[in-house]
Amino acid sequence: MNKHDFPKIHFYDQDFVDIYNKTWSWVSSLWINPETGEQDSEGLFIYPEKDKLVINQFESIFSTFFLVYSNRNFDACKNIDYFYERQEASGAIRWKYDVKTNEPVLDKDNKEGVGLPLFAFAEYNLFHKSANKKRIKDVMPALQKYMSWLDEKFKKDNGLYSVPVSASSMTNSPREKVYYPVDFNACMAINASYMSALGDILNDKDISFQYRKMYFSIKTKINSLMWDNASGFYYDLDKDEKQVKVKTIASYWTMLAEIPNADKADLLVEHLNNPKTFGTDHPFPTLSVDNPNFSEDGNGYCGSVMPAFNFMVIKGLEKYAQYEFARECAIRHLYYVLEGLMPNENKQPGDLFEAYMPNKEGRAKINKKDYARSRYLLTAGLSTIALMIENVIGLSISLPRKTVDWIIPNLEIMGIENLSLKRNLITILSNKSSRGWEIQMESEKLYYFTINILDQKKKTLPIPSGKCSMLIDKL
Repeated sequence: MNKHDFPKIHFYDQDFVDIYNKTWSWVSSLWINPETGEQDSEGLFIYPEKDKLVINQFESIFSTFFLVYSNRNFDACKNIDYFYERQEASGAIRWKYDVKTNEPVLDKDNKEGVGLPLFAFAEYNLFHKSANKKRIKDVMPALQKYMSWLDEKFKKDNGLYSVPVSASSMTNSPREKVYYPVDFNACMAINASYMSALGDILNDKDISFQYRKMYFSIKTKINSLMWDNASGFYYDLDKDEKQVKVKTIASYWTMLAEIPNADKADLLVEHLNNPKTFGTDHPFPTLSVDNPNFSEDGNGYCGSVMPAFNFMVIKGLEKYAQYEFARECAIRHLYYVLEGLMPNENKQPGDLFEAYMPNKEGRAKINKKDYARSRYLLTAGLSTIALMIENVIGLSISLPRKTVDWIIPNLEIMGIENLSLKRNLITILSNKSSRGWEIQMESEKLYYFTINILDQKKKTLPIPSGKCSMLIDKL
């Protein structure tokens, strides 16, 4: 492991800083050598279980979104490269593998082992945090073959995709009659959109056009068949293309895909504020509160709050410029995550969990007997690291563009120190001095800094190498 320090964060609530630091210190314990099962910084990022070591496509993709902030202490690409290396001649990439045998793990209700198609989404984010254009060129053939396999295997005559509900990882969600899942179709749209964007980065007009066309085709189908105006929600479809009126968190993939127009997005956001649907004390439950299967204990996907799905919803809110609400939800979620670190009423120790209860502190049940797994960093790191940097502090970074955007909804003492942007360490801190609110910056190379304060002041400035500062009142 490279002996770089992790970036330091500054925030007025020290508990947030502490859990951010603890997460980084714990992450190394989940890098496992597939052959020995022992801890190894050169291994794969896996949650070790009693008798198996399984690598999961969904978690591997999402873990890249916080591992990119490790200052290269951890290889954010290692897990997803494992999946590319096991791609079959047909283009298939299976959702899980046993890393000891390198064989796919297939379930009886998911015989093809298909998972949510989000590799291009991850690659686009990796590019903006590393500026490694060569990597996109190298992985593009695998991504294209994978999309072709999904098309050939799962696309139906109506233009939508039919896969088992378990492909979304929402194992016990009450979606029994579903034939066309809204989440898988929205994820196909997301992946197509980012495939087009990767084509633009490679300056390949054919790739860009092919996947842009695919994106709009799926978007049109979802809007025409899956939207219900009366309830203001997207639904799964059964085999006869009839809507299955079960509201789940799966519908919010459509916002990340930018499928709803502004009016539809407003209706979806209303549900996130409505205590009868998704506006629980701890945002956001995986099943609507008004569903008869909803459980206050969580019971897996019957109401649990899952960090990966919260990350997805919050990133979807950003697509519609709902920055303040996204930040408020991230902070509320993190307070419940912090509460989960405390011993519960039965004196059981706290930790970072795979799932949380929707209306009170503590970890959720995953089924009626078993509780969510402890120190489940593969997705919990999305909350304590990625949401902390991107939504609580409010930083958005693009290395190829040489830009750092900082959205500050409240003037607070906060910022980041020694974040590595390739070979450029940057520090951005807001403090109150005798001259008023001041932003102090330090960088080894020039970059462009856009600051947006309270939606009232917005300015882009070139930040030279060395130290500098700006007074907010002077902007």
